This record gives sequence, C-alpha cells and structure tokens, in this order.
Amino acid sequence: MNLLMPPAEQFAHYLDMPLAVEAVLDQKTLTIYEILALEEGSVIKLNRSAGENIDLIIGGTPAAFAEVVIIDESMGVRVTDLALDQ
Repeated sequence: MNLLMPPAEQFAHYLDMPLAVEAVLDQKTLTIYEILALEEGSVIKLNRSAGENIDLIIGGTPAAFAEVVIIDESMGVRVTDLALDQ
C-alpha cells in the first residue's frame, strides 16, 4: 500500500465489501423455562425506554446510535450519534 496515496485511493478495493448492519433495540436474558413459556401474544419487557436510541452494529462493532423512523410502510433508522468512544 502506497502511504502517499490519498486515503480514498488506499482503501478503494475495500469500498464494495459488504458488511452486516444490525439495528439492535435491546438485549434480554431469559431462562430456558421463560423461553419455552413464550407463545403468540407474549410480551418481553425490555430495559430501554420507548423513544430511546437503538444501537447500530456494523461488522460486529458498535458504530452508531439511531432512532427508529417510519418510511411509507417500512421501518428505518436515522443515525443520531456516532459511537466514537467504543
């Protein structure tokens, strides 16, 4: 790699590489008993408050925080902050 090249050119061959993007609402640990008791209509209470930002995980690494948005009849996320400290 030529370090005198601009960064965009140094990493150009990586730019089309796909990365998994996960929008994580929350995580909860349940016992096997609680999991086996789940049925249609069951509600799992999460620790986050309604309207609180969710985590964006990119390539397995926490990368940003986002809010859930509705786009026509689909859901999406709007990035609110980057997770620079993680």
